[in-house]
Amino acid sequence: MTQDAPSLDQLPVTTLKGVGGQLAGKLEKLGIRSLQDLLFHLPLRYVDRTRITPIGALQPGVTAVVQGEVRGADIVFGKRRSLVVRLQDHTGLITLRFYHFSGVQKQRLEEAGELRCYGEARRGASGLELYHPEYEVIDSTRPAPLQETLTPVYPATEGLTQQRLRGLLAQALGYLQKHPPTELLPDALREQLDQVPLADALRYLHAPPADAPVAALMDGNHPYQQRLAFEELLAHHLSLLLLRRQVQSDGAPTLTLAGDLVERFKTRLGFALTGAQERVVHEIAQDIAQPIPMLRLVQGDVGSGKTVVAALAALAAVASGRQAAIMAPTEILAEQHRQNFSQWFTPLGITVGWLTGRLTAARRRDQLALIASGEAQVVVGTHALFQEGVEFKDLALIVIDEQHRFGVHQRLSLRQKGSQGSVRPHQLIMTATPIPRTLAMSAYADLDTSVIDELPPGRTPVTTVVISEQRRAQVVERVRAACAEGRQAYWVCTLIEESETLSAQAAEDTAEQLALALGELNVGLVHGRLKPKDKEATMAAFKRGDIDLLVATTVIEVGVDVPNASLMIIENPERLGLAQLHQLRGRVGRGATASHCVLLYGSPLSQTSRERLTAMRDSSDGFVIAEKDLELRGPGEVLGTRQTGEMAFRIADLQRDAELLDSVKQGAHQLLHNHPDLCANIIERWLGEKQRYLQV
Repeated sequence: MTQDAPSLDQLPVTTLKGVGGQLAGKLEKLGIRSLQDLLFHLPLRYVDRTRITPIGALQPGVTAVVQGEVRGADIVFGKRRSLVVRLQDHTGLITLRFYHFSGVQKQRLEEAGELRCYGEARRGASGLELYHPEYEVIDSTRPAPLQETLTPVYPATEGLTQQRLRGLLAQALGYLQKHPPTELLPDALREQLDQVPLADALRYLHAPPADAPVAALMDGNHPYQQRLAFEELLAHHLSLLLLRRQVQSDGAPTLTLAGDLVERFKTRLGFALTGAQERVVHEIAQDIAQPIPMLRLVQGDVGSGKTVVAALAALAAVASGRQAAIMAPTEILAEQHRQNFSQWFTPLGITVGWLTGRLTAARRRDQLALIASGEAQVVVGTHALFQEGVEFKDLALIVIDEQHRFGVHQRLSLRQKGSQGSVRPHQLIMTATPIPRTLAMSAYADLDTSVIDELPPGRTPVTTVVISEQRRAQVVERVRAACAEGRQAYWVCTLIEESETLSAQAAEDTAEQLALALGELNVGLVHGRLKPKDKEATMAAFKRGDIDLLVATTVIEVGVDVPNASLMIIENPERLGLAQLHQLRGRVGRGATASHCVLLYGSPLSQTSRERLTAMRDSSDGFVIAEKDLELRGPGEVLGTRQTGEMAFRIADLQRDAELLDSVKQGAHQLLHNHPDLCANIIERWLGEKQRYLQV
């Protein structure tokens, strides 16, 4: 690039021929304003139009170019009228089928001697067929040349065809010689990683040569793709590290996890902490003793004892004369926490506040006053805790349970509530949904991580069986037998529709049927449409043992602790994700009795559903389940859209590129320490306007 030549990011897309205001507006919808943006708009996949496939060699599901002579073009009347064209080469015959066609098109195809077509071969009424293929008439005296490079397929938007995008990219590639993109990675790091120049990678990926390794490009494993994937993952990682640095540039109250209050609490517990709990408590104690905000994620499988760890952290805040807030995603889980914390703390003279969106106006006013005065030393609630009008006197610690239900940016904005000048509260994030290492290293790079990897003594592993709906009567008898022995059971109803009304209806119908079939048992019902008061009363009755069988929707996924419940039936488990199934299963096995989970599936099962249920049957390890969930559903589904909204990668793939993450982590730390000036540029190149990570 000459000294005076503008850089690619300074050249607007209107620099290109044929790009006026209207087209520029369409490109802007894709985040494309400059030539750099355009060149970093990378192909989703490729199609191979560089060679002709003999018709006889075509396989169903394969997309290819075929060429042959037209042997007829007829209108066929079936369920739908269609134009059927028969095309033949020396190896075989194939049908081209068009449902949308004109009389002129039919005539042209009848008169065409030879056609070159591109499309996906599928099984049809007359053998292999191409539906609405792209085609061109071939002049046998001057045959059209085949394409010399693989054809890229780009992310597009309404009014922007693939052809138009390819044309624009072909023009933009012409600018690379005079305006190569700025290399933002230091030479030493690029050499260490053996990386090709950025301009070479972009040129290759937008126009791969005919001899390019198609399989590697299709899978995203080509070295040039990996070169760009590394830089994109680096940008995301840096954005989170800079966010962490920004959060921790503020001060935080120093809290001590020691003293009389802690000892009295431990004595009253009635059980000793596991080694894993002690280790995690020690890690938290080290964090909160520092005058910088703690940002720690505690992972622990269902029943590993995270709540006790959170209670000890809250005690440190109380002991220093400050407040702690515990936030849960559902009313049921919040209520469970309120009961636990009240049971533990009230005898110690600690006032536990309570705030949810469903409190009456009078109760809400009372609770708000207690919180504002500081009289409520520990406050438990749902997201209502952080709504407008809630003022804490001196909030020193925020505990967020099941954080994945809230979304990344909610956790980042919560710290504002406890801010006093430049002092921020400590944050402890808890999850019983183990996070696969790849996601922990990317989506949670701003957090330190602790793992409670040990279950308390006396907890029994849950045996899981997979049974067809056709054996429902046997399962009902199994419930009868378990309850006859003095045990309790759950029957969980699931619905495909995300409708609380329909879910409630299904649960009501099931409860009715089971009450008839099991007349001697007391059957209870819990679903999302019940009034909180009724829901709490039913849960309390189940906990006391007054209810033998609790029929419920997935509202009981978290926050229900009934040690006497040793059997769970999950109806239509194929409708749920692995993480949710694992959470539900965690409601049993909370006592010393052998516990069982029955997955009562409906036929037929898809391949994915079969794999999911097999994983549940074969493992009770949350981390094994989490890795399988990631493999089956991908990071977007596992984390939830609220978390991945800003993690929509252009070329990187967290699963495929997992092995790059260690290098990404090392590279990010090197850049932050040795080249801090480059970090913002890398983030800007890859995230552009998606830098909400840094705006808290």
